[in-house]
Amino acid sequence: MTKFFKDYSREKLDKVLEKIGVKNVEELYSDVPDSIKIKGEVNLPKALDEIEVEEYFEKVLGKNIVHDEVLTFLGAGLPPHYVPAAVEAIVSRSEFYTAYTPYQPEISQGILQALFEYQSMVCELTGMDVANSSMYDWATGAAEALRMALRVKGKKKVLVGENIGPERKSVIRTYLEPLECDVLEVSYDSVSGRIDLVDLENKVKDSCALYIENPNFFGIIEKDALKMADIIHNEGGIFIVGIDPISLGLLKPPGEYGADIVVGEGQSLGGWLNFGGPSLGIFACKGDMTLVRQMPGRIIGMTTDLSGERRAFTMVLQTREQHIRREQATSNICTNEALMAVATVAYLALLGSRGLRKLAVEIFERAHYACRRLSEVKNVIAPYFSGEFYQEFTLKLIGGDINKFFNRVVDKKIIPGVILTRYFPKLDNVLLSCFTEVHTIEDIERLVETFKEVMA
Repeated sequence: MTKFFKDYSREKLDKVLEKIGVKNVEELYSDVPDSIKIKGEVNLPKALDEIEVEEYFEKVLGKNIVHDEVLTFLGAGLPPHYVPAAVEAIVSRSEFYTAYTPYQPEISQGILQALFEYQSMVCELTGMDVANSSMYDWATGAAEALRMALRVKGKKKVLVGENIGPERKSVIRTYLEPLECDVLEVSYDSVSGRIDLVDLENKVKDSCALYIENPNFFGIIEKDALKMADIIHNEGGIFIVGIDPISLGLLKPPGEYGADIVVGEGQSLGGWLNFGGPSLGIFACKGDMTLVRQMPGRIIGMTTDLSGERRAFTMVLQTREQHIRREQATSNICTNEALMAVATVAYLALLGSRGLRKLAVEIFERAHYACRRLSEVKNVIAPYFSGEFYQEFTLKLIGGDINKFFNRVVDKKIIPGVILTRYFPKLDNVLLSCFTEVHTIEDIERLVETFKEVMA
């Protein structure tokens, strides 16, 4: 191990080791199992000049399929949306870049006001009373909501819909595993794609929370969400709903059908698709102080200064473990997505309530137009599930190999969606496709013609 410190003189190295109280370099790594330690020399390539490094990475990056080079209908949690130039201009200002994460109470009033406005807009959008100033992303927000429910209710069993995002489901299980609680999945109906209420009633006993997504992973609107709220509330549990925020321009806010906590992905509100991020975790809850005191993250409040005359903004709740609460912290979230929250404020302010509704209706109509046109293609069942959908829907290919079909479509520079067999083995030959305002009628017709050509 000493060979890795060959640039140090023996005398200098001995002084360092003596100062920190160890006998040799190997003792520094005594906690690392021998089985994973590097044996012998490290086989690293020769050093490159700066220009050579740039040339190398340009060559590697050139192998990627860039979003703008293909027509893509991928969604599954991160649908493509248009970002107005004004949003990018606002979040590019140095005042927001340099005041990125509000750790200290003396942070600038400007960023605090922006986060306060963000919280206010999230509450208005979701029908909740209190929102924090963001989480990492939807998945961690959902996991934190369930941990919050476990703390509040003191039980060891939670329910999640089988038809929620598979990657979010994986994060939930990872976050909840150390708590040694039961995470049970509520089945979805094989015809409608919605949560099976009978299965929910059979599993709800002793549950402290139910987490569903509306629309769910299949893009289907959970029309029985109010009944689900009643079922879990009758058991004394907490109803948690995951949302696509733009869909709330058209659908009822979760606060109107009994949600206690709402989480979601805010990237669609002024965010960019960039290898899946940056993301923005929406998190809001009812005004019940039992819930509010257990919220993760930070809450920004509005008050007045010492004179009582000027408006002032400040952090009124923060749960970060490095602060005064330490081991009593309700969450170990160590940052938030403040810059993305500012983008959300700018985006929603630009659209306004009427603009948001117009956008949601446009997305709904384009997805249904695409479904109708694809249903006309031979050997394609669209939609596969019968439940009403919003911007995504499932379609099934009759006969043939869906992987070969998918690759042939990709060869024509179109990504038609997500093959669901990877996440749901029962859904053989089923594809999940997404349509938003960035897809023109011409794009949809090109997809339909490609399907016809490849299916022929």
